[in-house]
Amino acid sequence: MSDNATMYRKSFEGMNCSIARALEEVGEWWSLLIVRECTQGTTRFDEIQNRLGIARNVLTARLARLIELDIIERYPLAERANTDGYRLTEKGDDLYPVLVALMQWGDRWLAKNGKPPIELVDRVNGHPVETLKVQGKNKRRLGFKDVRFVPGPGATATTHEVIDDRNQRVLGES
Repeated sequence: MSDNATMYRKSFEGMNCSIARALEEVGEWWSLLIVRECTQGTTRFDEIQNRLGIARNVLTARLARLIELDIIERYPLAERANTDGYRLTEKGDDLYPVLVALMQWGDRWLAKNGKPPIELVDRVNGHPVETLKVQGKNKRRLGFKDVRFVPGPGATATTHEVIDDRNQRVLGES
């Protein structure tokens, strides 16, 4: 996204919605690709830049923002004097299931000829990683029509209205 596009992008900061707040931090497409590179062991600026084909100034800005948000941290590389590396923080590591879910969705709906380019397997036993899903305590897969929204501890009066409207529209509840 160019600096001009960033200026015109709507901010979600004021929304009382966890999805909107998450997008405020990682919704810019380069951000998740940089996080992906960190999960693949890429640590150096030049490696990230070459693998993504991203402009240096854009990568510099995105890395600075991800560091500011405590998603990525900079650390000195022992094998290269005066060179820093980049790695995920605990907050960044928690994005891994998001990346896997996007990958699995892309594999299902967008893979060329239905053939995903990468398969994830458990390092210990070699079994394929299961498709991520929303499920209840009984392990039953739940779609959005199987889930009822209820107010959480951070709900506001507006949140209550949104919940009531959503449950009525999607579930037919009054």
